[in-house]
Amino acid sequence: MSDADSARPDKAKIAAQFIGAIPFSQALGMELEEIGDGWARISMPWSEALVGEPRTGVIHGGAVSALMDTCGGAAVMAHPQGAVSTATIDLRIDYMRAATPGQRVTAEATCHHVTRHVAFVRAVARDEEAGTPVATATGAFTFQRAEGA
Repeated sequence: MSDADSARPDKAKIAAQFIGAIPFSQALGMELEEIGDGWARISMPWSEALVGEPRTGVIHGGAVSALMDTCGGAAVMAHPQGAVSTATIDLRIDYMRAATPGQRVTAEATCHHVTRHVAFVRAVARDEEAGTPVATATGAFTFQRAEGA
């Protein structure tokens, strides 16, 4: 292991702290599944408290949106250029279908481009059904670098 590798912060720890610092993410039961250089996977269990339509049991789109937003932020924080903080500037979500009632929803986000101050992210949310995603998203996030970086 090189000195650079040992000095690099643990991305999983950073993402867990990022999620833990957001009470809403905790209230939704979000869990970090996996993380790497500029990407993250976060899941959220189905809960009756998150249902938007009681007759069908379908999870509210706002919960899916929050999951994708948080996952996008985690992907930015995990980028190799080392953001020290981030905030959502813009998030566009396209809902493809309702999430299947009773199933966990998992978001995967990739930070695909970074400028001096802005990071660009693509994300997909899926439930446990194969095929069409529940939603896709594109977003722009602030990219706060460490001083002197």
